[in-house]
Amino acid sequence: MTIDPNGPLGAPQPVSKPEIGDVLREVFEVLEQRKRDMPEESYTAKLLLGPQDKLLKKIAEEAGEVIIAARDQDLPQIRYEVADLMYHLMVVMVREGVSLDDLADELAGRRR
Repeated sequence: MTIDPNGPLGAPQPVSKPEIGDVLREVFEVLEQRKRDMPEESYTAKLLLGPQDKLLKKIAEEAGEVIIAARDQDLPQIRYEVADLMYHLMVVMVREGVSLDDLADELAGRRR
């Protein structure tokens, strides 16, 4: 837990960190909204509408960047690159109709 030094009346207040499940759901909802609305200026909409090969190459690029950051043991860069990779993987999920529940079921089925 972190502390917000600018709480009410200047008193420090605890600030809760976002939960990963909540963040993933929020991002996924935005991606689904982009798929529905297809705003012209949206990078996500361009990935959803464009050639699948372009999106798949982007995933390979992002995975390579995760590998390099991990090899270099650069924790801030690992976090940054994993977030990029996760975003692009989620774009594939939305594009191909795979839900977060589908992914949760798949991962749960792999637990031993």
